[in-house]
Amino acid sequence: MRTSRTAVRYTLLVVLGLVFISPLVFMLITSLKTRGDATGFPPSWIPNPFSTQAYESILSAPGTPVLRWFANSLVAALANAALVVVTAALAAYALARMEFRGRNLVFGLIIATLFVPPVILVIPNYLIVGELGWLNTLAAVIIPTAASAFGVFFLRQFFLAIPEELEEAARLDGASPLQIFVRVVLPLSRPALATLALLALLANWNDFLWPVYVLFSPEMQTLPAGLSTLQSANAVRYDLLMAGAVIASVPVLVLFVFLQRFIIEGVSRSGLKG
Repeated sequence: MRTSRTAVRYTLLVVLGLVFISPLVFMLITSLKTRGDATGFPPSWIPNPFSTQAYESILSAPGTPVLRWFANSLVAALANAALVVVTAALAAYALARMEFRGRNLVFGLIIATLFVPPVILVIPNYLIVGELGWLNTLAAVIIPTAASAFGVFFLRQFFLAIPEELEEAARLDGASPLQIFVRVVLPLSRPALATLALLALLANWNDFLWPVYVLFSPEMQTLPAGLSTLQSANAVRYDLLMAGAVIASVPVLVLFVFLQRFIIEGVSRSGLKG
């Protein structure tokens, strides 16, 4: 009976895995089709013939600098993720360990911002970015989201799970609060920091609405915004659209494969598990 239940469980997991991975597989297969084969009906799972024409076209077209868009997205996502981790870690440690008047009120106000729809902040942020002279620069897509309320909440929960005795021992050895934070707390928090960095990177990498508003010239576009222009210019070129989607998806999938261990550990130890 136990063997039968195990077999059913693994069968369901395999089926669910195939359901979730099938869109990615179909995206990759479509990007390897010719233009005519990509629009054929009914759609086929095997390209006939295999072709890299879509990748050659999308990477060589002068009006669609995909590699420049890719570089812009990579720089913006990495810089934003680094800023999110730094600001969230400092704020979360203060709210988790330091005693000061109004600490719970400050934490409550930070959590309350999670209920504010981000689209409401588009116009105020646009005006601020314009006054600072950051329009049509990567600073416009890096700095406005550098403070993450979710990041503060996430890391605070993780810091609370770290035994205070470790910090007390370091304090008895003469370590300052900053030294305790850098040399004791942060090394123990690597899973949570890696998880937050990946989540921030994904959010910035996939952001579409904000770059459309603040980045104007084609060479300054990020990948999601740039691919939207590709779609409007080639509405029926599904091979090109899928090739662009593959280019945008590969870095994210590679990062997840290498960091999934830290993600699972970080979420399970922060108290956010189901």
